[in-house]
Amino acid sequence: MLLVTGGAGFIGSGFLHYLKRVTDEEVIVLDSITYAGNEEYIPDNCKFVWCDISDKEHVDYIFDKFNPRKVFNFAAESHVDNSIRDVTPFINTNITGTVNLLSASVTVGVEKFHHISTDEVYGSLELGEDKLFTEQTPYDPRNPYSATKAAAEHMVKTWYNTYGLPYLITSAANNYGPRQHPEKLVPKVISNALENKVTNMYGGGQQIRDWIHVDDHCDAIWELDKQNILNEKFNIASGHELPNMEITKKILDILGKPHSLIGVSNERPGQDQRYGTDFSKLRERTGWSPKIDFDEGLRNTIDISTLWVLNIVKGNVSSTVQRLPQRNK
Repeated sequence: MLLVTGGAGFIGSGFLHYLKRVTDEEVIVLDSITYAGNEEYIPDNCKFVWCDISDKEHVDYIFDKFNPRKVFNFAAESHVDNSIRDVTPFINTNITGTVNLLSASVTVGVEKFHHISTDEVYGSLELGEDKLFTEQTPYDPRNPYSATKAAAEHMVKTWYNTYGLPYLITSAANNYGPRQHPEKLVPKVISNALENKVTNMYGGGQQIRDWIHVDDHCDAIWELDKQNILNEKFNIASGHELPNMEITKKILDILGKPHSLIGVSNERPGQDQRYGTDFSKLRERTGWSPKIDFDEGLRNTIDISTLWVLNIVKGNVSSTVQRLPQRNK
């Protein structure tokens, strides 16, 4: 049995849909369905349990009941703006929640704890700098969100060194694709453009990110799992770096909207200027490489997101996933 946390969110649900195509193994999904998640995102072959992973007693109960073979931890608070306003939910989920999952994994003898992280733990590169993040790049988080993710990575490694829990950590570049909440750049620009609203760009939108389609990200995670690589860290990226402003213009052009829908706002506190991520270790060890062309992936995301904005955001959804009963307190 596989246990996937954060399965009602963006990347977690992407992984569940990927699993549906590649394995028949039973999948249990944990999620607390916060503002960025939706039960509708969970495919109908999964079994869903509502769970706040910061609740240790509930996490212990679930692990004891289902005894998962492997854990894939996608659960996270992830929006930097929100972490700047209030870091508490980020500490509760990203740090305390991860520790609870790790502890429960040791108790039931989980074979592998795969922790999904971000390249933001490395900090920021300078614009125009000929340099990439590697797995050996020192941690240098620049905002409360990335600090909690860096802390979680330390916890995962500590549970291996102290308790012998086998692990894998993957730190990924910026993801885009279907089911992403419109607080993030790509779906925000799409949803605003469909309503002819202006999208304000921090500092003129010159920040550069490496962009990977969520399906490629999930494919890399599964490739590492198939090859049973343990107790290491891998970066996952595409090598396709673009400024936020360029992506915004691409979206508007595809939708046939004017660039006058782009505004400018002051730079965000703790803003990282560039993420460039070296994934050569992953490529050389597994043979993996990204498959989805960025422009094609962006067009497909826009096509899907047009319906998503109309249905998901406006609440016109229904769920067919099997929701398992909660524990009796």
